Amino acid sequence: MSGAVLVALAAAIGNFLQGWDNATIAGSILYIKREFQLESEPTIEGLIVAMSLIGATVVTTCSGPISDWLGRRPMLIISSMLYFLSSLVMLWSPNVYILLFARLLDGFGIGLAVTLVPLYISETAPTEIRGLLNTLPQFTGSAGMFFSYCMVFAMSLTPAPSWRLMLGVLSIPSLVYFALTLFFLPESPRWLVSKGRMVEAKKVLQRLRGREDVTSEMALLVEGLGVGGDTAIEEYIIGPANEFSNAEDPSATKEQIKLYGTAEGLSWIAKPVTGQSSIGLVSRKGSMTNPSGLVDPLVKLFGSVHEKLTETGSMRGSTLFPHFGSMFSVGGNQLRNEDWDEESVAREGDDYDSEAAAADDSDDNLQSPLISRQATSVDRDVPAATQGSMRQGSLVQGEPAGNTGIGGGWQLAWKWSEADGVFKRIYLHEEGGPGSRRGSLISLPGGDPPTLTDGEIVQAAALVSQSALYNKELMHQHPVGPAMIHPSETAAKGPSWSDLFEPGVKHALIVGVGIQILQQFSGINGVLYYTPQILEQAGVGYLLSNLGLGSTSASFLISCVTTLLMLPCIAVAMRLMDISGRRTLLLTTIPVLVASLLILVVGSLIDFNSGVNAFISTLSVIVYFCCFVMGFGPIPNILCSEIFPTRVRGLCIAICALTFWICDIIVTYTLPVMLNSVGLGGVFGMYAVVCIVAWVFVFLKVPETKGMPLEVITEFFSVGAKAKQAEAVSSS
Repeated sequence: MSGAVLVALAAAIGNFLQGWDNATIAGSILYIKREFQLESEPTIEGLIVAMSLIGATVVTTCSGPISDWLGRRPMLIISSMLYFLSSLVMLWSPNVYILLFARLLDGFGIGLAVTLVPLYISETAPTEIRGLLNTLPQFTGSAGMFFSYCMVFAMSLTPAPSWRLMLGVLSIPSLVYFALTLFFLPESPRWLVSKGRMVEAKKVLQRLRGREDVTSEMALLVEGLGVGGDTAIEEYIIGPANEFSNAEDPSATKEQIKLYGTAEGLSWIAKPVTGQSSIGLVSRKGSMTNPSGLVDPLVKLFGSVHEKLTETGSMRGSTLFPHFGSMFSVGGNQLRNEDWDEESVAREGDDYDSEAAAADDSDDNLQSPLISRQATSVDRDVPAATQGSMRQGSLVQGEPAGNTGIGGGWQLAWKWSEADGVFKRIYLHEEGGPGSRRGSLISLPGGDPPTLTDGEIVQAAALVSQSALYNKELMHQHPVGPAMIHPSETAAKGPSWSDLFEPGVKHALIVGVGIQILQQFSGINGVLYYTPQILEQAGVGYLLSNLGLGSTSASFLISCVTTLLMLPCIAVAMRLMDISGRRTLLLTTIPVLVASLLILVVGSLIDFNSGVNAFISTLSVIVYFCCFVMGFGPIPNILCSEIFPTRVRGLCIAICALTFWICDIIVTYTLPVMLNSVGLGGVFGMYAVVCIVAWVFVFLKVPETKGMPLEVITEFFSVGAKAKQAEAVSSS
């Protein structure tokens, strides 16, 4: 997975530049005030700092829809150009007005990077390490702050520190970022699929995953294009066909369901069961497991997945069924690799010209089918209207068939629904290990993933909904099988504001917007911008007076040490993000934030001697920063990049980012005024109250998303939101 890691590192340099800018303006504002005589005008001082936030807010309002239109990569290229241009203008700035304009341009670049980098990484990262890679922006941002504070500290020791030079140095790393975005970063494969550019998407996935067979993930990306839909949680016992054919009760065969996968081979038989799956039990009895009604049932639904993973081993492999069968029969001619998604739309009635597919190897038209018809016989269980189509060649000729794993122990399969006359998509999740021929289930606490052989069955929970690969509306247009019309035909209309009112999307927006508001009003960005002044006001100069440093240089040095200590804390968070999980980290670190803030308040209210006060203030700020970057810093952006469907992800993240920047402006612009009015203790006391509220919100509303494919996460939100609506209706 080195390809995905390197791409995430390159993209995260955008946050390195943001961190660099945050620290540089925090240090240079002290000298800007002196040159422009702003000591008595805190409003202008706040505006200089907040102007970049205003720019970020303005660009965020349109960044999501534009990124859905142009792509993620072009927006990152534009961000790097804005960083470079703004740094040159700040280097020149002859007066406050030019400086304000430069800060506005800088804000445009920051807004694009902060909004789109987590989105880009989430869409390119493998499921198993998505949390780790999406913590990289926090790490690089803090690294940027550290190097910037080191630079500012060194310049503060000179006879005449130049704030213009401090701000202008940003042009050097921004050029590096520009080169990487232009020549190294690929486009997001999910965005490419949403635009019907399937050949490009496949090549990007092969580069990111380091393997040729990406069949299952390509199918997953297509399935994730829908918004909403009726999703049900079902429970199956799954095994080879001969396992169930030998059942003691011959009538039981009527209950059997044939499942089809993305790989070529034999299909498997599923038998519906009830009451065996922890996910199913929670979905049916969520109100019983939550008598108070305070904790969101969605939190319990997500939790049931991870509780089961804890019992059976969370990283047992990406496939339950390494040889899980395909919905396509064996035999007949194979499609060439380059024909996999070519246009192939020449069709007269039920006839299909398969050679038309090979005629144009470069066609990425939205009409291009994901699967091509072959003139071979197929499984007799499939309706005749679709029989001619149920074949798919291997992506690479001669390569063994791939598996159905889509990451995090989830599998992708399909079944034919006689009732609806359509294919149903199924996300499968193992809930039990191999059993005996009598169907008993044996739990496997860890170890290797099970391999289905004769006489073995597994128990699984399933999220079942209509497949994006097959449009029900095409039933009367002589369809030739699932995916014969490219799924992007349905999704190509792009995001719609009406999609935001779909229950699952609306529920996800409540979580995303809520956690962004609470993160900002915990005061972190305001504290970061004004750390030198806060430490100076706390008397930190007393601690370093023996070194011969002035109070300003001493505060810069403490800021260097603080940001340096943050880096190993973020490294620990990167390791834990996909093990302990996002929710656990938040619930663990937020109480430490509250404690550190309350200690800071006590230290400011009780007058010890100068050394004790300075020590308490400095230690509290360091602990606050280090715990913040482990949880409340990176996780809100990680969550917001995970919980929205592909088609509206850019739009929804823009809404969350807009909330982020508006709250950031309020906090940053009002902090100088609050410091003057209520003092350091009062400000941090307010932040402590907000952190307590944030902990309650996380406990009640924020689910655990570790180790789950993005498409599965959005399905869970849809199921949970609709179940909650049904429960509300039944109780009223």
